[in-house]
Amino acid sequence: MNRHIFTPAFVALFLAGSAVTGPAFAADDTMVKEIDVAIDLPAITNPAAAQRYTNIADDLKEAIAARLVDRLADEGVKISVDISEVELSSSFTEAVGAADTRLVGAVNVTDEKDNSNFKSFELTVNVNQAKLFFPAELDITTLSASSDDFYRSMIAAFADGVVTKLDE
Repeated sequence: MNRHIFTPAFVALFLAGSAVTGPAFAADDTMVKEIDVAIDLPAITNPAAAQRYTNIADDLKEAIAARLVDRLADEGVKISVDISEVELSSSFTEAVGAADTRLVGAVNVTDEKDNSNFKSFELTVNVNQAKLFFPAELDITTLSASSDDFYRSMIAAFADGVVTKLDE
């Protein structure tokens, strides 16, 4: 008999408490204090990629920051990206769909105020992911891996990948 009296009261109290405290457990957007991107260009073995991607550190940092503009703050996590591989395929392999163009980097997210709040992952972006960022009017039959549109699309795809992983 007591079970029937306490159970509805407990359920009502639990549900009321959940409504009040539930949002406190919801994941807030992670605030970002700093973004750092590094690349060792002499270590890039593909000469065309090393030449084309000389400004990648600054461009990628700006692309990530643009996606997080409403989450940049004086307090928050640090995102560190170390680009370890940049590979450009030839136009022929791109045309037949066998492109090996890719951008690979190690991403670390650290929080100096909370050592338990960290993430570390390797992110690889290839031409198929970059296609999502090609301008609509772009003629992909004439696109080369060294073009500005292709470069911007690879940067955009990588920056999106970093932000997506940050929010997981």
